[in-house]
Amino acid sequence: MSKLSVNHLLGIKYLNKQDIELIFETANHFKNVINRPIKKVPSLRDITIANLFFENSTRTKLSFELAEKRLSADIINFSSSSSSVTKGETLIDTVNNILSMKVDMVVMRHPNPGAAYFLSQHVNAKIVNAGDGAHEHPTQALLDGFSILEKYGDLKGRNVVIVGDVLHSRVALSNIFLLQKMGANVKVCGPLTLIPKHISSLGVEVITDLRTALNWCDVAMMLRIQLERQDIKLFPSLREYSMLYGLDKQLLDSLKKKITIMHPGPINRGVEITSDVADSKQSIILNQVENGVAIRMAVLYLLAGRID
Repeated sequence: MSKLSVNHLLGIKYLNKQDIELIFETANHFKNVINRPIKKVPSLRDITIANLFFENSTRTKLSFELAEKRLSADIINFSSSSSSVTKGETLIDTVNNILSMKVDMVVMRHPNPGAAYFLSQHVNAKIVNAGDGAHEHPTQALLDGFSILEKYGDLKGRNVVIVGDVLHSRVALSNIFLLQKMGANVKVCGPLTLIPKHISSLGVEVITDLRTALNWCDVAMMLRIQLERQDIKLFPSLREYSMLYGLDKQLLDSLKKKITIMHPGPINRGVEITSDVADSKQSIILNQVENGVAIRMAVLYLLAGRID
């Protein structure tokens, strides 16, 4: 079996093209598995995985749990809101307590950027970053890339525009890294108050007009407006945002070509995209959700292969 070049999945930044291709190839295999009548395989039967979520998450947490169950792993679930973290326990203490229960892998979501990396330096377990602040969300980018690959057969030369709240989005950064490594062209679109100032240093062009961006792209990745991460008001109102940067069926149908619509979820229907766009034939949002389980199975399986 080919192996990943890394011991942990901390961010797309640390993966090379071969790693990404191996994860896609393995996910393809697991996608066949989860579409069979018996969806379980014994691949991780003796592996114990702790899911540590220091931040609310429904979809990512469920997707990881399902992936772990499909692989027959033993699972410990931990949520910080109901734990000693609220009493002041540190991240290291929490994790060391969990590791003393002989855990092999830790899937962690944390509000602080770099938390997963910090953990990987201090504990003896494989770490999977399930999102660290506004930094990276590697499995989301992997499932997004995999979904585009399924649709078009190749990522090389594809034009992908990421629209919306790029400033607060860990999904955007991970996707930029992944798509560029796989040879796609990436641009971002949104109000300048929601675009990071350093974005051009990543080789990404900014388009401020949505119609121009949509006419350029093959794939439009619409991001959720993350009001919970905004300390100050970065645009006048959601209504004004949706008038300038929301995608409705009328705009979609008026474009020069058929484009593919993606969204990492959860969708604010009527803000980033309208329901008729989210549920249209051009949307692959539900494919993204299905591919999430296969991608996470692939990541866990490949990292488990590196457990001594």
